[in-house]
Amino acid sequence: MKVIGTHMPAGLVLLAAGTVMAVMSACAAPAPGPGASTEAAVSTSALAQASTTAPPSPSASPGTSATVGALVAGFPQKLLPLMPGAKVVASSFDKSASPATVALVGSAAARPAAVVAFYTKALEAQGFKAVPGNSVGTVASKDFVRAGNETVNIAVPENAGVSTFTIGANVAPESVK
Repeated sequence: MKVIGTHMPAGLVLLAAGTVMAVMSACAAPAPGPGASTEAAVSTSALAQASTTAPPSPSASPGTSATVGALVAGFPQKLLPLMPGAKVVASSFDKSASPATVALVGSAAARPAAVVAFYTKALEAQGFKAVPGNSVGTVASKDFVRAGNETVNIAVPENAGVSTFTIGANVAPESVK
């Protein structure tokens, strides 16, 4: 069995998974009905005003940084450009590890196929090759490989016309300079 790339550090995987779960819960939360308490609206407002920088995970590498609602400082936008019209939900970056790890969670009012097409074009222009397969179950998903050991995965679930995409990359440290 041939293994392509390496695994993302556990701290980044947990950060990305937690961010996606939080976003999906927020997207799926029903609106309060008539006569409902305003407590839910107040707590949602308080959450939106909370600090946008995630505290370091105990298992995260010392060079790992992450933020919510923006691109983290030093984020390699040349490697993973933000799709026009998309909003950043969260991002993380660790260039001190080998391979360097980059994660981006975003949302766009676009079909999953359009999101995958945008990132396919951007990654192929940088020498990445698409791996066969376009979905995992009903979720649009695409994997890319470059030089046999650099990998990128994009997964794009859609809910109510909004695509929330998660991109994880494991690349050579010189690819993010």
